[in-house]
Amino acid sequence: MNAGPMPSALSLAPGPVAPDTAVAHVVDHLFRRESGRLVAILTRRFGPAHLQTVEDAVQDALMRAMQTWPYSGVPANPSAWLLLVAKNRTLDAARRAGRWRAKNAELTPLLEECLDTAQRMPPPRFEDEIRDSQLRMMFVCCHPGLPPDAQVSLTLKTLCGFDEREIAAAYLDSAAAVAKRLVRARQYLRAHRVGIGLPPAAELAARVAAVQQALYLLFNEGYKASHGDSLLRADLCAEAIRLGTLLAAHPAGDRPETHALLALMHLHAARLPARADDDGALLVLAEQDRSRWDREQIRLGLARLGQSADGLRVTRYHLEAGIAAVHALAPSIEATNWTQIVALYDDLLALDHSPIVALNRAVAVSRVRGPGAGLGALAAIRSRARLERYYLWHAVTGQLQLDAGDPSQAAAAFRRARELATLPAERELLERKIAACVAS
Repeated sequence: MNAGPMPSALSLAPGPVAPDTAVAHVVDHLFRRESGRLVAILTRRFGPAHLQTVEDAVQDALMRAMQTWPYSGVPANPSAWLLLVAKNRTLDAARRAGRWRAKNAELTPLLEECLDTAQRMPPPRFEDEIRDSQLRMMFVCCHPGLPPDAQVSLTLKTLCGFDEREIAAAYLDSAAAVAKRLVRARQYLRAHRVGIGLPPAAELAARVAAVQQALYLLFNEGYKASHGDSLLRADLCAEAIRLGTLLAAHPAGDRPETHALLALMHLHAARLPARADDDGALLVLAEQDRSRWDREQIRLGLARLGQSADGLRVTRYHLEAGIAAVHALAPSIEATNWTQIVALYDDLLALDHSPIVALNRAVAVSRVRGPGAGLGALAAIRSRARLERYYLWHAVTGQLQLDAGDPSQAAAAFRRARELATLPAERELLERKIAACVAS
């Protein structure tokens, strides 16, 4: 996408005064869309050793925007405004730490470059310079000296704007454990003086899997948010697709599994317009109006799936994209080839022993062999204890019990799911399920 004409320094001037709600919407948008890129730009100047300082500075800049923009107005170029404020905060932190005098000669030209970047920085349209900085930072965060879960967690926190709760939800982990993981990761980058430059091609290739995993989890959070008021975050899905497309265009990332990942994201993104009704209520697959599915996204997904067939290795992304393609091509839920979906889940479970994969497989089994077989598949999950605090475990159990003719047990499972659900739309859906059980 073209960045448009370069703005002058006047683009940093404030615009009309905006109400608090409008400012909150803009800042939330910038937090998700811009904070990672601002961190990437500043870290490129100051180095990964100062990653924590830079993250804090960007966070402070966003807080200052919340406090001042309702009175001064949203700047014409809010991203450049945030970059300048975050740069000043970073300087303040350096002075407080007593490092300013020693680093003055080294930092001055970098800060001048940062100021020049801010003044030339167009409004947020994902310009090439920022995209390159983000891709570089994703590979830095996925340093092989860090454990894989730390690589992905650091990428999600630093570049994707995730908080500890959202990362914990992705890993079925606790927020406290994620916070400790992030502290250790930052300490490693600082202690080993990890640079911002890209490593040699051979080393770069080893980091692609972690970058793919981060993009996968970023998309998932947009497709079904773990916290907050909104069930869907289409902006996160679009950001994951954008970054995935950028990765696929890079020589290190142009590989079949990257195309398979993009296929999966496009095919799931196609369903976004139909996942909620006009009042924001969650619609399960059987309730969705398939005429509202985005045909262009389906076309892009199937094209990427074709590109992914060039390799000899089948990955989880290939199998998940295959499942999504079966759904996308089916005219109705009854006409869906559930036998093929079960077979794909069998292959996926052989690659990935995740209890969530097994949970999804149980739903497909119930479509082929009935709810009793689905309940049997749930009982056979070895690591099901990890799912006890996952609301979908209880929601799926309740649905299969209801389908099997046991509304009393189903209602109990739905109530437990309602206790664990974090989003209003999820709780409203479960209320409808409980009412259906009572009416049976």
